[in-house]
Amino acid sequence: MGGRLVLLVACLVAPLLLAGAAHGHPWGGLFPQFYDHSCPRAKEIVRSVVARAVARETRMAASLVRLHFHDCFVKGCDASVLLDNSTGIVSEKGSNPNKNSLRGFEVVDEIKAALEAACPGTVSCADVLALAARDSTVLVGGPSWDVPLGRRDSLGASIQGSNNDIPAPNNTLPTIVTKFKRQGLDVVDVVALSGAHTIGLSRCTSFRQRLYNQTGNGAADATLDVSYAARLRQGCPRSGGDGNLFPLDLATPARFDNLYFKNILGGRGLLSSDEVLLTKSAETAALVKAYAADVDLFFRHFAQSMVKMGNISPLTGAQGEVRKNCRRLNGNHY
Repeated sequence: MGGRLVLLVACLVAPLLLAGAAHGHPWGGLFPQFYDHSCPRAKEIVRSVVARAVARETRMAASLVRLHFHDCFVKGCDASVLLDNSTGIVSEKGSNPNKNSLRGFEVVDEIKAALEAACPGTVSCADVLALAARDSTVLVGGPSWDVPLGRRDSLGASIQGSNNDIPAPNNTLPTIVTKFKRQGLDVVDVVALSGAHTIGLSRCTSFRQRLYNQTGNGAADATLDVSYAARLRQGCPRSGGDGNLFPLDLATPARFDNLYFKNILGGRGLLSSDEVLLTKSAETAALVKAYAADVDLFFRHFAQSMVKMGNISPLTGAQGEVRKNCRRLNGNHY
């Protein structure tokens, strides 16, 4: 009787779960078990390819987290950022925030090829980005979270959205907060997700103005630690060296921890968008101090904010498609 009862309960609950997913499910129709039957090894496949990539180059962890972020902030988490130029598509890869900067596309290709071999036409590129961001975070010492799945891939891209909607390193704090709020994200999400800058590198061109001409008067940013600024100037001249790379977290650039927030408190946040979290708002400053004091709080909030960000306007059900190759559409949709 026990087996039949379990089966009966399962039959009753399953439609409720599906109904919940469609109506008021906390993740808007996405759920972590989405591929459990259609591609049982999906998560394992993604994790193993990401692990190999991060073992080859630690920086790739930050690159894959950023790829998910730059995808979600433009038309939602729909893998539009992965599309190359083609007839009718102007790739987001050529936008100001992404050009010569966004990376990790080859790793996504590698993941997708492995998934296609195991479960053809099943796992979306958008879900690959969400899983790769989580796995990357864990591999360099950060928190884990259940990734809601079931996103589908876009049939287009928006270079205009990419240019306008992604927060920039020199944006004012109100502009950054507004760009987050447009996506349904709040001030806690702004500060928690900025904490992704505990890993990765940034180009000289992203912070040069802080070293030489922050307010237009030819002076360095007064909130920048003097000795830190001097070190930065050695590798980031007034002109040239645009692509010279610097760690976003001076102390532990390859480890996901809360030292990013401690650096900000010491005037050693690299980007203007990092430092303004402390200097331009009591609300964001309180969060910077809280995360600097309590790594567990930061990890908890970061995980929650990543799930929220991953739920920005997903395509679900019959919307969009599941691309076979993340760089191009499956067929002619024009």
